[in-house]
Amino acid sequence: MSGAAPGAPKPLPSSGPKSLREMPHPLATSSSEEMGPALSPSPDLLLPRGAADKDLSLPNGTPVDTSSPASSSSLLNRLQLDDDLDGETRDLFVTVDDPKKHVCTMETYITYRVTTKTTRAEFDLPEYSVRRRYQDFDWLRNKLEESQPTHLIPPLPEKFVVKGVVDRFSEEFVETRRKALDKFLKRITDHPVLSFNEHFNVFLTAKDLNAYKKQGMALLSKMGESVKYVTGGYKLRSRPLEFAAIGEYLDTFSLKLGTIDRIAQRIIKEQLEYLVELREYGPVYSTWGGLEVELSEPLEGVSACIGNCCTALEELSEDMTEDFLPVLREYILYSESMKNVLKKRDQVQAEYEAKLEAVALKKEDRPKVPTDVEKCQDRVECFNADLKADMERWQNNKRQDFRQLLMGMADKNIQYYEKRSPTVRPQMRTSTRNRLSA
Repeated sequence: MSGAAPGAPKPLPSSGPKSLREMPHPLATSSSEEMGPALSPSPDLLLPRGAADKDLSLPNGTPVDTSSPASSSSLLNRLQLDDDLDGETRDLFVTVDDPKKHVCTMETYITYRVTTKTTRAEFDLPEYSVRRRYQDFDWLRNKLEESQPTHLIPPLPEKFVVKGVVDRFSEEFVETRRKALDKFLKRITDHPVLSFNEHFNVFLTAKDLNAYKKQGMALLSKMGESVKYVTGGYKLRSRPLEFAAIGEYLDTFSLKLGTIDRIAQRIIKEQLEYLVELREYGPVYSTWGGLEVELSEPLEGVSACIGNCCTALEELSEDMTEDFLPVLREYILYSESMKNVLKKRDQVQAEYEAKLEAVALKKEDRPKVPTDVEKCQDRVECFNADLKADMERWQNNKRQDFRQLLMGMADKNIQYYEKRSPTVRPQMRTSTRNRLSA
């Protein structure tokens, strides 16, 4: 801005009219040294698309082949990524287990045991064991969002279920939720900032959490106003290139993952309907075999084979329901959480841009930039640094989780087809064919 006072901070670079094709994928962004202290665009952005495609690589250095895999083995080779997310020594371990049902006069609810083992000096004891219900986990997440607005807070599983469709007190539902809550706490435990949050410490150690909940209610509305609505009157002109690319990536990622989730649920529904019919189909051959003495052996073989198919299909459906779908749902919610943090970053940048414009419009000379503008710039830089670090951590977790998910799903499908193979020996198959042809 030509009218800005001497020494005024430079405005943040924007994406302008760039298309998504010209934006870098978040997985291919350069290192922090290449980005420089300011938010300068990556050198990769200056390359034409053809040149950039030739040097695509994953963050761990593995080159990416843009052509279609020639075989399943080549596809599996692409999934061989780093196993270690970082080299940090863990000093905090948290587990969620032992769900219990509580029936009271006014309500019925489930509590979970949260066990903590640690060597950190912030904790008075090396081990804690407390019981928490879902709304306590929800309280923790809200407090983390309030106190750490620049960081990505892991998502919780959805609270509400459709009555008549899912029984929230069933053993299967409770176990699925327990796993999700356990993963939620482990995500926080592994975070270098969130794991040291005072509210997280209280959640893990306090016997009575209600006292802390009442204590924080008075400040809740004020803090929410300052964090969420302070920049409501400003409008961001445009995002910096790297954050525009992150936004585009998150939109596409959540859209595609939502499609996979809907298709997977439809497949499971059809499998269960097929399983009901298959269970009625097998006994028919056993009954038939009792009437046809000469065909009893091959008919019993067919019935046994159908029984094996039922068992294998039931196990496959359970694996998809308990292991596959929860990961998809978690990352759909994760992408929404990342979008919310990105919006908060945009609000802070919009406030910074508005303050810069206000300084530029004033005619009188100022010896230095107003303090509130400098503080706002510091907030933007803090948001940018924290968001980029959390995005990199999220991408690492995503690669690990989806590699394990897809490899496990491939193994389960292989096991399914192995189990449903006929148990009849080759000689018996030949005998069966000869009898049926006669």
